[in-house]
Amino acid sequence: MLIHVVSAGETLWQIANRYTVPVQTLSQLNALTTPDQLAIGQSLVIPSPYIIYTVRSGDTLWSIAHQFSVPVQSIVTANHLTNPDRITPGTKLLIPPIIHSVQPGETLWQIAQRYGTTIQAIAAENNITNPNMLYIGTHLIIPRKLPLIEVNAYSYQPSEEAIDSINAIGHLLTYFSPFAYMMKEDGTLQPINDEKMIMAAKANNIIPMLTLTNFTSTEEGSNLAHVVLSNADLQKKVMNNVLQVMQNKGYKVLNIDFENVLPADRENYNAFIQLAADTLHPKGYLVSTALAPKTSATQAGTLYEAQDYEAHGRIADFVVLMTYEWGYRFGPPQAISPINEMRRVVEYALTEMPADKILLGFELYARDWLLPHVKGQEAETFSPQEALDRAIKYGATIQFDPIAQSPFYRYVDEQGRNHEVWFEDARSAQAKFDMVKQYNLRGISYWALGFPFPQNWALLDNNFSIKKS
Repeated sequence: MLIHVVSAGETLWQIANRYTVPVQTLSQLNALTTPDQLAIGQSLVIPSPYIIYTVRSGDTLWSIAHQFSVPVQSIVTANHLTNPDRITPGTKLLIPPIIHSVQPGETLWQIAQRYGTTIQAIAAENNITNPNMLYIGTHLIIPRKLPLIEVNAYSYQPSEEAIDSINAIGHLLTYFSPFAYMMKEDGTLQPINDEKMIMAAKANNIIPMLTLTNFTSTEEGSNLAHVVLSNADLQKKVMNNVLQVMQNKGYKVLNIDFENVLPADRENYNAFIQLAADTLHPKGYLVSTALAPKTSATQAGTLYEAQDYEAHGRIADFVVLMTYEWGYRFGPPQAISPINEMRRVVEYALTEMPADKILLGFELYARDWLLPHVKGQEAETFSPQEALDRAIKYGATIQFDPIAQSPFYRYVDEQGRNHEVWFEDARSAQAKFDMVKQYNLRGISYWALGFPFPQNWALLDNNFSIKKS
């Protein structure tokens, strides 16, 4: 799959012709609401057996060719390289597909065995309707073996909307996490309407994950966390209630998302995670936690100090790094999930825990800030799809921050007010997927379903195989 950035004057018809793809295919794949109108700087995903690789430090053309099982010369030819011995980090290379020429007597089964894939995958990639009929000399595109990862998605949608989301993209999820069970000061849990969501998840072979939290959109939860975490009896009561809900409703994993925990409660928080593991592991359940995005063990602030990366990584089965919210809704306009900041968090996390315990957080929303920004003024939050529609409506040119690897634009509304919008597109999504591959992370965790971003799901499917229950 390729990514095309729209230039001034380009039409969808011209782009489709350039890549020999039907206009309707491009329109549907990118969920274009106005196919006859494109924004300058808008990114489009293009179905293609070719992929884009960003050169890293230490790469050679030979090592890249070996990694993707293609001849060096095919990369040289595809990229018109005049000096193959000099490739610089950051360069984007077009990687050709693996091509197999059918030999006399070969069967599709033999070819699939040779390349470590399946008959069905080769047939689908090459539109083969009768796998028993192969013609000598036919060139077959061989599907690449994709990294196997786990994918979680949180959702705070109403039940019916959540079910629609699960049915739409459930084939790309390992876990589904309704948000959330709120614990109370007496150790009981605030119930949620999740029964139908859990049924829908199981019907799509998704593992239901119960999220336990201490905060709401209006309450930080510091005092609540302190009341529970500082009392061993209340800790046990909460865990007993969690276990009961998991057994009654069919949850298989617990996700502990405690935020704004007081620094003084750090060790109590660690003890609670240990209690969760000791309670749930013998029953065959997993324990996970959600971690604020720290870049060092000594990072100050209520959001960070009680979040002990080493303890979470040691006790929990896996963690979710909440690598988003740099572009806070009450703060100044900036990228919500800048890749440079995300990388700092991941690299610190890897000093405290193994890569196979880390799910990289990925936000599915956009934000629109009024300019000039006034401290405390709230930005509007909506989907990346709405961000594109808004750019087209106001004739904005989409720009791309190369450091944050995030798209943004500015526009003037009907009242003459200036706005700045930061969102996610195919380029920023691919940058995050590349980081998951680079560090061999366990997978990805989305916050949150309900914000349409069709390009993300197409690219996710193109980059990874998703582990199912």
